[in-house]
This record gives sequence, C-alpha cells and structure tokens, in this order.
Amino acid sequence: MSLVYADNNATTAPLPEAVEAMLPFLTTNWYNPSSMYAPAHDVGKAVAEARKSVARFLGVRGDPNQILFTSCATESNNTALWGAAKAHPERKHIITSAVEHPAILEVCKDMARNGYEVSFIGVDSSGQLRIDEFVRALRKDTLLVTMMHANNETGVVFPIEDLARITKETSPSILFHTDATQSVGKLDIDLWGTFSNVDMLSFSGHKLHAPKGIGALFIRRGTPCRTFMIGGHQEGNRRGGTENVPYIVALSKALETLSRDLEGERQHLKNLRDTLEAELQRTIPYIQINGHNAERLPNTTNVSVHFIEGEGMLFGLDEHGICASSGSACTSGSLEPSHVLRAMNVPFTAVHGSIRFSFSRFNTMMDVETIVGVFPEVVRRLRTLSPYWDPANNRPRPEAEGMMRQNS
Repeated sequence: MSLVYADNNATTAPLPEAVEAMLPFLTTNWYNPSSMYAPAHDVGKAVAEARKSVARFLGVRGDPNQILFTSCATESNNTALWGAAKAHPERKHIITSAVEHPAILEVCKDMARNGYEVSFIGVDSSGQLRIDEFVRALRKDTLLVTMMHANNETGVVFPIEDLARITKETSPSILFHTDATQSVGKLDIDLWGTFSNVDMLSFSGHKLHAPKGIGALFIRRGTPCRTFMIGGHQEGNRRGGTENVPYIVALSKALETLSRDLEGERQHLKNLRDTLEAELQRTIPYIQINGHNAERLPNTTNVSVHFIEGEGMLFGLDEHGICASSGSACTSGSLEPSHVLRAMNVPFTAVHGSIRFSFSRFNTMMDVETIVGVFPEVVRRLRTLSPYWDPANNRPRPEAEGMMRQNS
C-alpha cells in the first residue's frame, strides 16, 4: 500500500537540496561559527550568506541582520510578543484574532493572566476577520497587534497589508506582528512592498521543506523588541545560544529552491485542491468546505462532514495509507472541537467532523484520485453507525435536519 501524505500544513518532507546543503555542516564544517580560527570563519560566512538569502526571499532591503534565526515559529512568536512587551512595559493592550494558532493564542492568554488586556477579534462564517471589530479595538495606547497571515486549519488568508496600514494610521507607535508560518513559500511576501507596515514576521522551516528545528523572525530595524533568549552574544545579542548552522543553511536552500517557480507551484497546488473539493462535494452529501468563500491558501481544504466524528474519519483514511488531519497538529490530542470552526459558527452537527487535507509540491493528481476513491466510502460506513443518519435513504433523519437548521 502506497502512502498518500496530505498533511503538509502539519509538516513537510525536507527537500533533497536542503538535506544535501546541510550535510557538510554535520560532517566536515562542524565548527562553532563564533570561534576565532579559520575553519570556523567559513562556517560563520555560511550563516551570514544564509541570512542574506532569507532576507532576499522576504523582500528585506538593507541590513540582513533584521532576520533573527530561532528554533521554530513558536519561539519566534514568543520572542515577538514578550520582546515587545518588555520594550514597552507601560503599554498593556494587545489585539489578536480568535482563530490564531496556539503558538499565538496561548501566549496571549498567558499575557492576559499577567495583567495584559487582550482583544480577541472574531471572524465571520467564512473565516474572514471582522474588520469593523478590529478597527474599534485599536487604541492609541495599544502595544501590539498580532494577526496570522493564513489560517493553518482552513487556509483563509487575512488582509495583512490593510490591517497593518490601519494600525499604523491609528498610531505609528503600535507594533504590528504577523505569524506567517503557513504562508511563507506559498504566498507573495514583500516586507519592503505590500508588507512595509509589518514590524515583525514569524515563520518555521519545517512548513516549507526545511528540517524541523529551525525558524526565523524578521524584526524591522528600529522596532523595539527586547531579548527573549538571554545568554551569549549570538544573533547580534538578540538570542543566546550557538547557531544551528546545518538547519540555517537548509532553510536558506529550501527557500532558494522554492523561489525558482513559486507561481507554478501555487497553480499546481490550487489544481489539486480545487479538484479534490469538487469531487468530494459531488460524491458525499451533507458536507461543507470551510472558508470556501474567502481567499485561501492554494494547498488547503478543510471539509466538515455532518453527523460523524473527525477521529473516525482519520482512522478510516489511515487504514488506506492516507495521512490527513482534523486541524492543528499542536492540538490533535484534544477531543475539543476546533476553536477555529467554533469561531466560524460551524453547525454543531459538523464541528466535530472536520478533516483538513493540505498538499505540497510532492503531491500529484493520483493522490487526489486515491483520496476520492477512499474517503466517500469511509464516510458512508461511519454514517451507518450514526443515530442521526438514515442509511436506507442516504440522508439525515428528520430530527437531525432540524438540528442542522437550528445551529446554522
């Protein structure tokens, strides 16, 4: 049985080019880049070149040291939020969305427990941010706005350009951060163009075909952000700890490889996504594509199947070698329904039955055909066990349809 991996929003397979680029720094060039002798200088140069390459990919002009290497997006997010808070201890108001990844949401909740006032902005039924609510929440004394660029569960894209501009028009002193973990490598990001009002941007390597264990944080020059990881002088005295050279080089190589045909890759992913959605809607009754009316990542489909549980569908897919997800990999151990889908007011009859398929450059149309050949039967079998489903007529029982209407 061949494996179909359709959970690329959780993690991606490292590119062969990225693996090859890191190997010398695990074998022959293993020196500490901060050391003073000649072999270490070459390692330090490799880190410097990688920093320049990542900065170019994001449209950063001027000093490449505006790129800070971290261990992951979670560290980058913590650094941005707590670093901003330490730089402005007199400011206590933060704005975020109700559908952020736990790497932002849980930090904001922790900050609320430590005396900060946090405004959680809602979304509509398509997963789009309520802009009017966002504008009302902005204040002259707001410390920070942190908004994800693209949602990890639904793929819905927030208008970061507009949100950052509105923030700076309210007060230039309000810092704007975006978690771009799902969008870097999939969407255009130009920090000196459309994202010129963004002060800080986070992302992680393992979402874009680099290894796990490497992330980055862009901090625009002049942005007040205090050191979060205290220790040595590394990363311009902004993050203590010896640099993870092999992974830094691998991240740079992955971005360089992706940059060769971003538009072609986007179109490939969109074709896979759109074909899958059309076939699932054709073959499975009583489903909904969450966020389908909004701008979305080209690779992401989040489908809710009424009257069955997501865990059962995942097990059924896994039996056929298909890897998918019921939402964020960071919350997959929880039996609670997705906070993203709850914020979107997905009906009670469907909120537990969500499956996310997310593709990468390594997926093919044959993978889509395999999913379409398996998933409808998995759903049919599970629905025969549901007290809400009438198998003889392949539809909900009358009382169940009433539940759908009440919760829509």
